[in-house]
Amino acid sequence: MTTMNRRDLCVALSAFAAMGSMMAEAQAGPAAGADGKLSKSVVYKYSALPVKNYANGGSGRQVLSGTLPTGEFVEVHETLLPAGQMPHPPHKHSHSEFLLIREGQLSFINDGIPEPVSVGDVCLRPQT
Repeated sequence: MTTMNRRDLCVALSAFAAMGSMMAEAQAGPAAGADGKLSKSVVYKYSALPVKNYANGGSGRQVLSGTLPTGEFVEVHETLLPAGQMPHPPHKHSHSEFLLIREGQLSFINDGIPEPVSVGDVCLRPQT
């Protein structure tokens, strides 16, 4: 298994999963108002996003988090996963999650069953 970039892995218009403790650390991006609402158009320059390094050897960039005018919470981040590493133990979210695999391959835990996914595949875990 090669390393993979979760931005290159997780691109979505809907909610993205937070990575374990990252959820508590997520900050609203520049498009969000003081109330956390994402209500204006904005471009996030990848090169300007701060990089956070993780104990497992991976890294990540927080893009945005907030609530859309339609009421759904969204968070966008990217994560580079080293070969053979998991970002966190399997878990469920109260919001929808999309993963776009741009590089490498991984096992997507689909209702407890590992499902192999690779470049170009998209995974959806709807809100529960």
